[in-house]
Amino acid sequence: MRLPPTWVRRLVIAPAVVLLAVTLLTTLPIWLLFALAVSPLVPGRLRVPRLVFLLIVYVVWDAAALIVLTALWLASGFGLRIRNPFFQRAHYVVTGWFLRTLFWFARWSLHLAIDVVGTDPDTAQPGRPEIVVSRHAGPGDSFTLIHALVNWFAREPRIVLKAALQWDPAVDVLLNRLPNRFITPGRTATDTLEEQIGELATGLDDNDAFVIFPEGGNFTPRRKVNAIARLRASGLDEMAVKAENLRNLLPPKPGGLLAAIDAAPDAGVIFVAHTGLDRMVTVGDVWRELPMDKRLVMRFWSVPPEEVPVGEQERVDWLYAWWARIDAWIEENKPAPRPWWMDRGV
Repeated sequence: MRLPPTWVRRLVIAPAVVLLAVTLLTTLPIWLLFALAVSPLVPGRLRVPRLVFLLIVYVVWDAAALIVLTALWLASGFGLRIRNPFFQRAHYVVTGWFLRTLFWFARWSLHLAIDVVGTDPDTAQPGRPEIVVSRHAGPGDSFTLIHALVNWFAREPRIVLKAALQWDPAVDVLLNRLPNRFITPGRTATDTLEEQIGELATGLDDNDAFVIFPEGGNFTPRRKVNAIARLRASGLDEMAVKAENLRNLLPPKPGGLLAAIDAAPDAGVIFVAHTGLDRMVTVGDVWRELPMDKRLVMRFWSVPPEEVPVGEQERVDWLYAWWARIDAWIEENKPAPRPWWMDRGV
């Protein structure tokens, strides 16, 4: 679906979300009573109330963020000073507040636990910028990664992310005020995209984290087949063979990462794998998985800048080798299959 222009998102969609949040809050008892009444008719432990509660929390969270962001816009002189260091830092602080709040509700309502293993940005090389290279497994995992970088490791992320995320008004306003880059896969020339990524990665300081998802989208068997076909059509048969061996990941697109490394040669590289919320991509997925009681595991591997290969082909081979390693880790750490009785409400 085509993204509406900025003025529609700011003047129509954002106020509509705030109005919806007010309506949901004022009618909250009705929604909860309805959800509880319907719950016995649906398999799963309080599946309907959990989902209704989660949706209401998210809408109210989005609206509250928009109100705070509007206050910051007014305080900055109607946006005139919104890009100066003080207000940029204020926006990162707001990001941390709202992500902490969101994950508090997630842990409380979904029994969600998050574990971090490996060499994270705090223990790799403190005081050094990092390029964070992560698998793409849906908005839940992406939110978790940014939450970890901002709140646990005191990093200021610069993110390359899909333009479609701007449908969310709070994400749209907040991330467009910070040094991030929204892209539309398939609609931006490769050279232009790599140039934009290189510009975004230029000038990283000691607490910055440049975040990129080389797959460009969530894994599905169809997307994997199409990606391999494109590699073969481009004459990249060796890369296609390596991609065929991946069981959980799409083949990485190396151009953006290589552009970031060239733009920030003093930055370390951290590879991130995670598993636990892989199937949580749509509202339908959330419905199917409830009640969750899930454990999300994030695995970090740190590569110092002096160990990053120099040549372009060497870097491509290096990225594919890491992708095979991450794929193997995901395979070994997949969550246990969901017991049949949980879906029957036993």
